[in-house]
Amino acid sequence: MQKGNIGVTTENIFPVIKKFLYSDHEIFLREMVSNAVDATQKLKTLAQQGEFKGEMGDLTVHVSLDKDKGTITISDRGIGMTAEEIDKYINQIAFSGVNDFLEKYKDNANNIIGHFGLGFYSSFMVSKKVEIVTRSYKEGAKAVKWSCDGSPAYEIDDAEKEDRGSDIILYLDDDCKEFLEKEKIQQLLTKYCKFMAVPVAFGKKQEWSSEKKEMVDTAEDNVINDSEPLWTKAPSSLKDEDYTKFYRTLYPMSDEPMFWIHLNVDYPFNLTGILYFPRIKSNIDLQRNKIQLYCNQVFVTDQVEGIVPEFLTLLHGVIDSPDIPLNVSRSYLQSDREVKKISTYITKKVADRLQAIFKEDRKQYEEKWDDLKLFINYGILSEESFYDRAKEFALFKDTEGKYFTFDEYKTLIEGAQKDKDGNLVYLYATDKDEQYSYIQAAKDKGYSVLLLDGQLDVPTIQTLEQKFEKSRFTRVDADIIDRLIVKEDAKKSDLSQEQSDNLSAVFRSQMPKMDKTEFMVQVDALGAEARPVIITQNEWMRRMKEMSRFQQGMNFYGQMPDSFNIVLNSDHPLVKRVLTDSESATAETLKPIDAELKGQEARLAAIQQQQDKKKYDELTQDDKDMKAECEKAVQEQKDKKQAVLADYAKGNDIVHQLIDLALLQNGMLKGEALDKFLKRSVDLIK
Repeated sequence: MQKGNIGVTTENIFPVIKKFLYSDHEIFLREMVSNAVDATQKLKTLAQQGEFKGEMGDLTVHVSLDKDKGTITISDRGIGMTAEEIDKYINQIAFSGVNDFLEKYKDNANNIIGHFGLGFYSSFMVSKKVEIVTRSYKEGAKAVKWSCDGSPAYEIDDAEKEDRGSDIILYLDDDCKEFLEKEKIQQLLTKYCKFMAVPVAFGKKQEWSSEKKEMVDTAEDNVINDSEPLWTKAPSSLKDEDYTKFYRTLYPMSDEPMFWIHLNVDYPFNLTGILYFPRIKSNIDLQRNKIQLYCNQVFVTDQVEGIVPEFLTLLHGVIDSPDIPLNVSRSYLQSDREVKKISTYITKKVADRLQAIFKEDRKQYEEKWDDLKLFINYGILSEESFYDRAKEFALFKDTEGKYFTFDEYKTLIEGAQKDKDGNLVYLYATDKDEQYSYIQAAKDKGYSVLLLDGQLDVPTIQTLEQKFEKSRFTRVDADIIDRLIVKEDAKKSDLSQEQSDNLSAVFRSQMPKMDKTEFMVQVDALGAEARPVIITQNEWMRRMKEMSRFQQGMNFYGQMPDSFNIVLNSDHPLVKRVLTDSESATAETLKPIDAELKGQEARLAAIQQQQDKKKYDELTQDDKDMKAECEKAVQEQKDKKQAVLADYAKGNDIVHQLIDLALLQNGMLKGEALDKFLKRSVDLIK
């Protein structure tokens, strides 16, 4: 029997491994099974090279539980080890000193596991004792047993083992008994070992026994993995149904994917995988962590930020690269230059694939665009360089359901949709039904209207406005149609300023009180054929409010009230009728008020003119009091005038009907107000 101490410079290595190196205890099983698979793969390589001439036989790796003994055993029929090899690979852990080591890696501890070959020692995270019973494939080799109880002391002794390979026996700690549960081990094997390159069996397959009325074991091994997953095969050998079947294996509850990209590269790095475009229309954040990262078919993580560009984390699928260490931290992935190359390559492959699909079958591409555009828009928003690739296959859809590339659409609207300053105006709607009348008004002018109803459509136009030359996007209800694309100076209203002010006051006084909503009233000459009252909303403010839902730091805009413009068409007969009627109904009452108001305004103007000649600190208190008194008198007369006009407007059904029609058109007339409108409509028809 050989006894000794594991080659470290301190006895603290095992507490370090158990408490510090591995943040997630469950990965011990991944490490153990990975080692068994590696040993088996090495035997295959030796056989191919002619260095092993024996019978390969069944190479399945077996994982078994013994609750009575409190053990997990991982068995393989790989190359095994001699006593000398155990001493070299197990006993000698090359450290210059654990203290130096801890200081160096304290912020990035997981990186060192693969670097220092500590995979085997993860077994001590869950074990109070570990045994290795092994026999080398080499002719005449004897079986040996290595055991260690979690201290640096170990023992090596002769053992009985007829076959080559290794059995790793873990005697679990009392606080790790959860790993003796069959369901727990099945779950971990499925998570980490589902696609390992050698068959991995856990227990036996089961079938229903009508005699015992329960599930019973059969003689067949329960192999938990697919050792030749789809991404390891040549794309030319696969059919569409192979890809969709594999997708259902990965995501049993998901809808069929739109399409996929098979990655297969060996220079300047090794990378294989399959990325699927799922059907997503919203809830971006809920769809992340669907790409699984593997290293030589061993599951590493589904936290792939850093390896996959942010916008492609919405994709589903698998990436496998031996160039990414099995044990990595998030900070490593974000800083490593090779990983960044992989990210750039994946972006290029995705863009190339989308471009190819667009060129090969544009009709099919257009049919999938409504599902696909979320990825494209997210890429344009989050990856500075992606726009240059995406502009070739990104599409616009108009309100009639026709699709255009960016260049095609620019050519379409260049003739009709330039304003007087030479800016190209892209009109858009976000809801065909709610904005129907505005869309129709634009079409009547010969304009085209885009439909931007996707989750990221509106934020994306901010970027497109920066990319497109002399262009802007405007929603069709952002203003009256003649001001959306200004071709010439606006027509002046025939009304005097006083008439416009009075008309505005009449309508403003009857606007409904809505939570977090403001209404501004203005008078414009829109032509007798245009609608009498139109509600518009400022494009910039609305866009800022919409973007505040997606971007941090813009909450200020989200808290601001919605601001709407009520545009009164002074050319419309009904508005003219309201003006004429209000003038005749209020003339006598307003005459003394207007006279007093004009007098006070003239007095205030004189005071202001006189005080403007003085510096502020030269004004006496009497000067200030006189001006304040006059301002108060002016405001009192204005308030009286507003009250008279409001009292008139309160009883005018046409005013209320015109306001409600405009609100109804914008989906803003509800509840009691809608009921009153309906009753009033019936009364007006009688």
